[in-house]
Amino acid sequence: MKPKSYQLGFEKLKETYNTNEFKTGLTATEAKKRLQENGPNKLESQKTPKWKMFIRQFNNMVIYVLIASTIITLLMGHYSDSIIIGLVIVINAIIGYYQEANASDALEKIKQMLSIEATVYRDGKRKDVPAEELVVGDTVFLEAGDNVPADLRIIDSDNLRIQESALTGEANSVEKIADKLTDENIPLAEQTNMAFASTAVTNGSGSGLVIATASDTEIGKISTEVSSVKQRKTPLMQIIDGLGTKVSYFIVAASILIFIVGLIFDTYALPVLALAVVAMMVGAIPEGMPATTSVILAKGVSDMAKKQHTIVKTLPAVETLGSVDVVATDKTGTLTKNEMTVTDILVDDLELQVSGTGYEPSGEITDHGQPVKMTSKLKLLLQGGYYANDTELHHENNQWIISGEPTDGAFLTLYHKVFPYGQADSFEEVDILPFDSDYRYIAKLVKNEQDERILFVKGAPDKLLDMARLQDKNFDYDYWLNKVEAFSKEGKRVIAVGYEKEPDNTDTVTQEMIVDGLNFLGLVAIIDPPREEVIESLKVMRSAGVEVKMITGDNAITAKSIGKKLGLADEINAITGTQWDSLSDDEKIVAANKNQVFARTTPSNKLEIIDALQKDNKVTAMTGDGVNDAPALKKADIGVAMGIKGTDVAKDSADMILTDDNFATMSSAIKEGRRIFDNIKKSILYLLPISFSEGLIVAYAILTRQEIPLQPTQLLWINMVSAITIQFALIFEPAEEGIMDRPPRKTGSRLMNRHDVFQMTYVAILIAAVSLVIDTYLNNLGVGEVISSTTMVNTLIIGKIFYLFNIRTPKLALSKELFSNSKVFIFVGLMLLLQLFLTYVPFMQDIFSTGAISLSEWGLAIAAGAIVLVVTEIDKLIRIKLQK
Repeated sequence: MKPKSYQLGFEKLKETYNTNEFKTGLTATEAKKRLQENGPNKLESQKTPKWKMFIRQFNNMVIYVLIASTIITLLMGHYSDSIIIGLVIVINAIIGYYQEANASDALEKIKQMLSIEATVYRDGKRKDVPAEELVVGDTVFLEAGDNVPADLRIIDSDNLRIQESALTGEANSVEKIADKLTDENIPLAEQTNMAFASTAVTNGSGSGLVIATASDTEIGKISTEVSSVKQRKTPLMQIIDGLGTKVSYFIVAASILIFIVGLIFDTYALPVLALAVVAMMVGAIPEGMPATTSVILAKGVSDMAKKQHTIVKTLPAVETLGSVDVVATDKTGTLTKNEMTVTDILVDDLELQVSGTGYEPSGEITDHGQPVKMTSKLKLLLQGGYYANDTELHHENNQWIISGEPTDGAFLTLYHKVFPYGQADSFEEVDILPFDSDYRYIAKLVKNEQDERILFVKGAPDKLLDMARLQDKNFDYDYWLNKVEAFSKEGKRVIAVGYEKEPDNTDTVTQEMIVDGLNFLGLVAIIDPPREEVIESLKVMRSAGVEVKMITGDNAITAKSIGKKLGLADEINAITGTQWDSLSDDEKIVAANKNQVFARTTPSNKLEIIDALQKDNKVTAMTGDGVNDAPALKKADIGVAMGIKGTDVAKDSADMILTDDNFATMSSAIKEGRRIFDNIKKSILYLLPISFSEGLIVAYAILTRQEIPLQPTQLLWINMVSAITIQFALIFEPAEEGIMDRPPRKTGSRLMNRHDVFQMTYVAILIAAVSLVIDTYLNNLGVGEVISSTTMVNTLIIGKIFYLFNIRTPKLALSKELFSNSKVFIFVGLMLLLQLFLTYVPFMQDIFSTGAISLSEWGLAIAAGAIVLVVTEIDKLIRIKLQK
């Protein structure tokens, strides 16, 4: 097996990447040759043309039927019918195009993360070149403030530290070394002799050999995954597309059958028969379904933005939340604050607790709930942690932020929980020994007002415990080592603090002042704390049957500890990225379901975990904030990014953004998604029987050789105008009781159960029957064709209004539920005004072939609507009693 770059020594690196001395670098000629062979160090992206997006919107069965209807009416000279049907087609296409055009372009944001310039060695000289011109084999110089321009194998490190959290999920900067690593399959976060493109140098300097550029870099692999990920349709869109196709096939088949029957029995002249069949198709096709669904989703998006601090970028995503089975989430910055916090202090035999989380200096030090007395040793420890520090704490825009290392920031916050922020310092800095990866501690020499010198040291416990043992032969080394191990098992980072008094004339810190011995002050345990609000949110999700999986680049012990604190499950199972990679595809599906914690994962692992869950028919949501989360965010059924601390790449890959970075919003969003799905289902169950009743009326007329009582334009009016008025009332329906106590919908489950189909069938027949009875009654009275058809249009509309009150709620319509959605009455009033407009305004009469009807005809329409409500309410009453 070919060794990886981090396993190679310097001589092998030169041989593998065909370079001479590192500090000499490549020649300009060789660099130019490699650039021509391998291409520039930049990422390419391909965009779908806008015209293709628009054309795609016409690719569904409902639209095909409407296009066919438009062509037939156009050929027959019924231009007003053609224009109105054509407008319906265009409106639906514009709605669909708007949704797709809003899709993310994460790759553009990844491209922007790459460095613009790089410092390289060429022809023995150090020079700045455009980062695009970097080639494999170049030697790149790095210093604090630089962005790493390509993937590098470190060959020289002088206290070099690189912040890689966006790529690996590791909160702290990583110390970099030049030595080769011997292990195989080392996780990205532990490849300490590698530097990765787009990460940032925070301390020190160094140099590295370019081993990958452009799409071969780790960030490039992520961009390739992002661009190649194919998102599957949301559960709702699968249901609606499937339903629309089946309904369309059924209506087309029925229309063809009736057309053939009409021809055989010579029911009408061919043009009249063709128009009648078109009228039947237009009436039965639920044209209003896409518009109604889009409006309900759009209202949900608006509500989420206003009430839930959530931006939903694609309309279907807001409903997808309601059917989520699994939420896979990053740990750092999502479930946790990404703000290191001191939780425990050990001084002598005292084990103290620290309240408060994050960098805000609010909280106190207690001894098992009781206020602690400030001893001289405890005060020295707080001062030591505060002064042995090169990080700064700031209060900006009502937020506490740090510039520097998160661990150091935790000590600054701890100090100010006791000593108010902004008060005069007790000590003045004299000199500092910065943190060094070889020594693993930081030291600062300070003086007080009496000019006395104290050297404070803070760093790795194993280093400081050795120094303490040198200073004090009676030092209980094993006791303190056991305490370190106990905290580490809880997933906490442990830092030791010590001090030493120095002569008053000392002005410089040296390593020799420290290694001979140190007065030990104590230990401090630090953790990236769970967000308090997340714990309650997870309880709600679990009661709703939604599992939560933690996927993180952190180590397994820390991740499992956080999982227990959060209450991810009664029993936490964990797997590492290395273990995951060794599994077969079938084993990965089992592991994805069994484990709650996935530690030391790569971006590819995250994508594979989401894929494994989807293969098991799970509807997945993925939350994250880093570049490493981008492929999984795009792959998931709904990707959710953090709005404050999330990278632009993560936000552009996601379907939804939490503007307050509050994971707890997820439970509220899932509830809102379920409410939206319920209302969409009600809308569809409401729309279909009305459409079918129109088709039945026309089919009956054809088969009985009667005049067609409804024109195509009248049928479109009934479907479209009611879809944008009274159906809109359903978007304001509140969530039903117990909505979060039921399990998620199963993937592939049907929209309608047996009773739904039964009710849809009998309502369609009932509305068609009462309308035809009224039409026959009016014809027997000698009423003209225009008045009769106008009465039928109003009968169908009034029937829809009465049926709306039945479909709104599973409880009886005439109960307190009648007024749970007051906007219903507004939309009903608007629909009635439009009906008056259609019936009595002359130019509307010309377009839609309507005429002024009398009060008696209105009375017939209202009576028909009342019959529909009474029958459907009797059905509901029977079901309520059977359920009890």
